[in-house]
Amino acid sequence: MLKGKTAVVTGSTSGIGLAIARALAAQGANTVINGFGEKDAIEKERAGIEREFSVKATYSAADMTRPAEIADMIKSAEKTFGAVDILVNNAGIQHVAPIEEFPIEKWDQIIAINLSAAFHAIRAAIPGMKARKWGRIVSTASAHSLVASPFKSAYVTAKHGLAGLTKTVALEVATFGVTANCISPGYVWTPLVEKQIPDQMKTHNMTAEQVKRDILLAAQPTKQFVTVDQVASLAVYLCSDAASEITGANLSIDGGWTAA
Repeated sequence: MLKGKTAVVTGSTSGIGLAIARALAAQGANTVINGFGEKDAIEKERAGIEREFSVKATYSAADMTRPAEIADMIKSAEKTFGAVDILVNNAGIQHVAPIEEFPIEKWDQIIAINLSAAFHAIRAAIPGMKARKWGRIVSTASAHSLVASPFKSAYVTAKHGLAGLTKTVALEVATFGVTANCISPGYVWTPLVEKQIPDQMKTHNMTAEQVKRDILLAAQPTKQFVTVDQVASLAVYLCSDAASEITGANLSIDGGWTAA
């Protein structure tokens, strides 16, 4: 479906981003992965994408807090593959604290990685997409792009902003064959989430299943985690020709969280 296309996926050395990168590669897209992590582990994932899906895959170490590095990542991908057809803005971090105690440096970092990085990547990728009359921009937002939770001021602000940025871009490129959409997951089962469970068990004197149901999934009516593959499948669909008239949308995949 995407043979001959090239996808850049930020924050894709693990979790949701890696699942999206692999799913796009499975459809034939050459892929640029990006993110932090152990060098050998990243190389294993990059080589695995090439081996399993018979595409080309490269790694960019671009820091999502540095606009120049983001722009260089896009330029490098265009030079290597001839185009950036698909851009997935997935990089993100979180910090939880009351607003009066929220560290200023954490606020700046979260806004930079979760919101501004998407702006810089889109800004760099759009000219080529418009010239080729085809492009797909998919941003990983969150249920927190639609509703708020206490103690997550920076994250909620960034995700609301990402939804607004997506709408604006969609309107600007609507006549160029380029779409821009958000995916807004609820709680997704990732290694990062799994690691939280033992501490929550001790804090609340609960079993692992109680922590999952009553703490982590309290806002998710299905009481089921979203999987990374479910998010990745939605991203692939948004990159397909079948989704060419879906643009400016914020698509929830949250077990009913935002239905209330």
